[in-house]
Amino acid sequence: MTHQHFSRRDFLRSIASATGVAAAPLALNLAAAGTAAAAGASDYKALICLYMMGGNDHYNTFLATDRTSWTEYERLRDTNDAQSIALPKDGSFGGVLPVGTATVQPGRTFAFHPQLAGLRQLYNSGRAAVVSNVGTLVQPTTREQYLANSVPLPPKLFSHNDQQAVWLSDRAEGSTVGWGGRMADLINSANGNSSFTCISAAGNTVFLSGRQMQQFQIAPAGAVPIEGISGRVLGANFQLRSLIAGSHTNKLEAAHASVVSRSIDLQAQLASAMVAAGPGGVPNPKGYVNPMTGTAAVNPLASQLQIVARMIAAREALGMKRQVFFVSMGGFDTHDGQSRRHAALMARLDHALSYFDTTMANLMGANVRQQVTLFTASDFGRTLTSNGDGTDHGWGSHHFVAGGAVRGSDIYGDFPTIGLGHANDIGQGALLPSVAVDQYGATLGRWLGLSDSELIDVFPSLVNFSQRDLGFMR
Repeated sequence: MTHQHFSRRDFLRSIASATGVAAAPLALNLAAAGTAAAAGASDYKALICLYMMGGNDHYNTFLATDRTSWTEYERLRDTNDAQSIALPKDGSFGGVLPVGTATVQPGRTFAFHPQLAGLRQLYNSGRAAVVSNVGTLVQPTTREQYLANSVPLPPKLFSHNDQQAVWLSDRAEGSTVGWGGRMADLINSANGNSSFTCISAAGNTVFLSGRQMQQFQIAPAGAVPIEGISGRVLGANFQLRSLIAGSHTNKLEAAHASVVSRSIDLQAQLASAMVAAGPGGVPNPKGYVNPMTGTAAVNPLASQLQIVARMIAAREALGMKRQVFFVSMGGFDTHDGQSRRHAALMARLDHALSYFDTTMANLMGANVRQQVTLFTASDFGRTLTSNGDGTDHGWGSHHFVAGGAVRGSDIYGDFPTIGLGHANDIGQGALLPSVAVDQYGATLGRWLGLSDSELIDVFPSLVNFSQRDLGFMR
């Protein structure tokens, strides 16, 4: 990880993130705290980033199953032993799940991972689509240009930290501003409360840090209050709140106290507006059963999406018109034991997506599917070739968008050839992306209401791409 100078400003921003409030620049943020921004949009829209940490194996998530593709897939992945990472073909016991495409793909057929039955249902119902071979790019790049290193490339390809940073911020690692936060800077004026525009249910993420906006972090159970805030401490001479959020003459102490004070106020505001979990509120996710062990467990991703749903259900009480959320799940760095590990990951992903879609269909009596869009992201894709019982770091990867506003049942972007030595293969089947993260994000940003110039502000490299809207949103 790159060493960075940790400035006073960085320190204050980190305090704000940890306490779940907007903070940058601090003076501007504090001045804007809790104030009503200009009303703009008349409708409500929410964008949710579901980040798969570690680099998802796209080759076993959404597959080309036509004879030519499947022959190459089996040749490069089936080791004919217990460690084989090749999935059973369509029609076999536990085989991949076939789907059609709204746009004819001559000579090609496709399928989902066997554990993605719920996602396949969303796809078949027109509420999910596949965006093929997405990855970090500075400009359109050919295999020859990549091999000759003759065009600008994203920094430190194949590195987890660096590619996470580029995916989420459109900048090299060390950036303090992400593209979700930059979008929030531009849409925040539609909201009646700026503090709840960017919400992370998965801890601090650069994705939701804007130039002015930062994320409000929330636990799956809701905003956590400071216990005993009204009680007295130090021999009953001081109220706890006055001690941790009172006035100070030192500027740094005063700034910290102000952030803490706002955090306390926002927690109280959110607690009063938040829709309850469970009967009468936002339903609790049903138990998730690990397909490899048969054991039931709590699905943390579904719990994160439940708190997102509770925040969306509170949108009117909080005065929200536009929101950006972040949820995540880990474990996708499947260098070994991939067959079992990836199947469990796919089952958890499918369980959470199905729960969230059902919840959005009847959120406190309202169907808000059209107003909520979820998209996936990950460090990178993986190699097509097996390393024995797993896969290694790649570059481009297939992703999903889901929601009522998605032009579903289709694949967007050119689906690459399955095999080695083709125009998108940079070695061992690692894919040179054909769709840039900037194009993917800009399509979502346009749906959220950003103009062409605003999208260029969010994604400066978008000027290098002729197609700036991939067409998967209505």
